[in-house]
Amino acid sequence: VQLQASGGGLVQAGGSLRLSCAASGRTFSSYTMGWCRQAPGKEREFVAGISWSGGSTSYADSVKGRFTISRDNAKNAVYLQMNSLKPDDTAVYYCAAYSAADRAFITRRASEYDYWGQGTQVTVSS
Repeated sequence: VQLQASGGGLVQAGGSLRLSCAASGRTFSSYTMGWCRQAPGKEREFVAGISWSGGSTSYADSVKGRFTISRDNAKNAVYLQMNSLKPDDTAVYYCAAYSAADRAFITRRASEYDYWGQGTQVTVSS
């Protein structure tokens, strides 16, 4: 599967952004999808994940209650709605996918995602 993320930008603290990820391939609905981010000088970290059906989601503690992940299998797309943004959310955000043996489980390990998009920059000013 090939992934392309978009929707990043510059926003003030407290603002919102919606990231989109367009996927190619007829088997998109079989993948667990996720969003990860990497800030300068830091390791890539898991942000949010969603199961193949959209029925299960998982979030990093740092974004829980502020970010919402969703997917539309008919459009081969996954989204990340980000509200109440903070300067600490500044990072390059990546859309990612993996084929889970246990489709009910969503990994929080960025290293376990197999496919990656090119990333989109999110900058939150204070």
